[in-house]
Amino acid sequence: MSKFFTSSIGQKFFMSITGLFLMLFLLVHLTVNSLLLFGDGELFNRAANFMGSNPLMKVIEPVLALGFILHIVYASYITLKNMLARPQKYKVTNNTKVSWASKNMYILGGLILTFLVIHLINFFWKIKFGTITAISYDGGKTELHDVYDLVSGLFKGWWWYDAIYILGAIFLFLHLTHGFWSAFQTIGWDNDKWISRLKTIAYIYAIIVAGGFAFIPIFFLLKYVV
Repeated sequence: MSKFFTSSIGQKFFMSITGLFLMLFLLVHLTVNSLLLFGDGELFNRAANFMGSNPLMKVIEPVLALGFILHIVYASYITLKNMLARPQKYKVTNNTKVSWASKNMYILGGLILTFLVIHLINFFWKIKFGTITAISYDGGKTELHDVYDLVSGLFKGWWWYDAIYILGAIFLFLHLTHGFWSAFQTIGWDNDKWISRLKTIAYIYAIIVAGGFAFIPIFFLLKYVV
């Protein structure tokens, strides 16, 4: 079993498993963020405060962080090992069907990581360790952190952050179009019939997730900035 952890197959397997775990998280995160588009922020505040105070999230947060770290570590190690194994690039014929995203997954991952750091500094860090104003609902019976004001304020007040967010969504789209089906291929769904289906599902998933994240800043740009 120990050899599996250090083998190329084992390393790719764990990178795929962590990738699938992160893709599931993206759906949950997008579901919560989509509430920014409805009403005056109460729905989003209730959801964000529930996620922040839920005991289960206290367990999931470090697991999620570990998943990100392991995914980055495995991706970095595998990429470096492949580069050292073939110091000279292979000649690529004009007939190759390898997508641009598949050839640049590590670069896309690095760009997404850069966006993630910016995102964490502006939102997660301020929510966890900053001072968030309170807002009352139910006639003053319920008091919640006004996370909506923090998030929407950034989208409303800084158009260049909207542009960064949209660009991050584009990088995510490209990364997912290859990473989605590749993860399933690594864990065994590698016959021609399933790969063809998974590639189609990958584009649908990438459009929904990346498109959903991109639509949020576009919504605030069109409604409050333009």
